[in-house]
Amino acid sequence: MVYQEKFHLRSDGHGDMQDITAAVNGLVESSRIKTGIAHVFCLGSTAAVGTIEFEPGLQRDFPEMLDRLMPPSRDYGHEQAWHDGNGHSHLQATLQGPSLSVPVAEGKLVLGTWQQIVHLECDTRPRERTVVVTVIGD
Repeated sequence: MVYQEKFHLRSDGHGDMQDITAAVNGLVESSRIKTGIAHVFCLGSTAAVGTIEFEPGLQRDFPEMLDRLMPPSRDYGHEQAWHDGNGHSHLQATLQGPSLSVPVAEGKLVLGTWQQIVHLECDTRPRERTVVVTVIGD
């Protein structure tokens, strides 16, 4: 059985991390699939999804770490082509990745106690985002 649904969120711009666990789990429950996989995918080349402990320290630390690895101030080839100032945004989102697969058991996501699914905005401005959740299983 396959079930697919999407939801929308609004980000506050670069570094905005949002806990989307409840939204994804709600779609898993709506799917009525008891055992399988939930695949979470965010549309756009400057946003990412992943898992982390969603707490204020890591909400600050993770985007700061990405900024140290791929600083906003560097003159990226993307800026030379488009002059939009978000070359680092594309690289950060690509490094983190646009998708995540999470096991489903007994009709719920299988996550660790301190593990939440997050959406991370890497773009330089607030954005409207779409997240697609596909649940596959029995």
